[in-house]
Amino acid sequence: MNSTEALESKLNALQCYFTWNLEPTKFKLNYLRDALEDIATDEGNIWLGDIYNLQGFIQYMLGSTEEALKFFRRATETFQRLKNSDEGPWLMVNFGNLAWLHHLMGEDEKSQDYLSKVEALIREYPAPPEEELHPEVCAEKAWTLMKFDKEKKLQAAELFQRAVRMQPDNVEWQTSWAILSADPFKAYMKDMTPDVLEKVKSASERDPDNLYVAALYLDAQGAKRKQIQDEANDLAIRILEKPMHNYCGISLLMKLYRKYISVDEAIEIADEVLKRHLDSRFVKRSAAKCCTKKVFSQRGNPDPRIIDKTIRLWEEVIDAYPDCSLKEKISQADVYSKVDIEKADQIYRELLDREDLDPAEKQMLYKYYADHLYFNRNNTYRSIEYHMMAVEIQEESVYRQLSIDKLKKTLERTRDPKIQRRITEFLTSLGINQ
Repeated sequence: MNSTEALESKLNALQCYFTWNLEPTKFKLNYLRDALEDIATDEGNIWLGDIYNLQGFIQYMLGSTEEALKFFRRATETFQRLKNSDEGPWLMVNFGNLAWLHHLMGEDEKSQDYLSKVEALIREYPAPPEEELHPEVCAEKAWTLMKFDKEKKLQAAELFQRAVRMQPDNVEWQTSWAILSADPFKAYMKDMTPDVLEKVKSASERDPDNLYVAALYLDAQGAKRKQIQDEANDLAIRILEKPMHNYCGISLLMKLYRKYISVDEAIEIADEVLKRHLDSRFVKRSAAKCCTKKVFSQRGNPDPRIIDKTIRLWEEVIDAYPDCSLKEKISQADVYSKVDIEKADQIYRELLDREDLDPAEKQMLYKYYADHLYFNRNNTYRSIEYHMMAVEIQEESVYRQLSIDKLKKTLERTRDPKIQRRITEFLTSLGINQ
């Protein structure tokens, strides 16, 4: 084995972003890049080093090694500052990332230097008996995997559980584990199991400054038909005083107001937060989602003022997220369908003509366009065809499953033998149970 092969063998044995089989699509990379930029980078964020590590990996995957190096180095400095120490087990993943990046940049001497640093840390801070990973590595891997697909999230939950078992006093790890445990119930909070509900409740009590988990617990209580208005009002006051970011709780707060209190009060919160944070793209997107719900909650002819406001907000959001605006443009088209069906059609045609969409993005677009054809154009046949196009793409996603469910529901309800035969043959050809 030559020196390069020996180095690569050691690099492959490291625990870091380059060995965790993340393999995100370009759409996912752009989404994650924007989401991480929208997370607070203040010193109070204990995940700040992990955020910079993931940003570095994303920049490498997007083809910018120099930007990746900047973020990895920033992660090193952040860990050292937050931990008030130049070395410790929290640097194992970061140094592994740097070892890999320098190797990929053709700088094997620097790569070997970082590899030696990782090996020294592993000797000095070995994993507990009967554990493969140090708890710090376990927690960072869990935090990273929870940003990816369903399978990765299951791994992340197991890793958080192991990290908490090894260091039960780490409140932030327990809170992240609770948030991740609640993730499968986000769409149907009333189905949250008692053990997960208790985990979220405990996290909100142990970590009272984490307003995201506080909002999550209120959402779960509301779904269980508990009265939450007083608590929601108190939480709104606290959240509005905080910096706005992905995990400040504002989006969840608007959601629980819409679901359990009133859409109008949710809009009032959206207006207030927009007034306080005029330049925040994250706030604009949260407000746009809230206003969209208002538009679709109104029976008959919606108020044109709220429609104009919602369309304007979506335009601002699309400008602010140029590489990750597919879902936003779909939302804008759906709002336009209330007042200008031709404009909605035009937006969808432009999206369907795009050649840069990856399979997951196509599934999303086909599913929403199928809904548009069915509800706004009353075209059942074309709607079915686009649901089939979404399902034909062999990539597991929530949108593929929604299209499968729609096809099955259509099969149950329709009395048109041509449609019945078409759907039955299609699902059978893909081995999907009916």
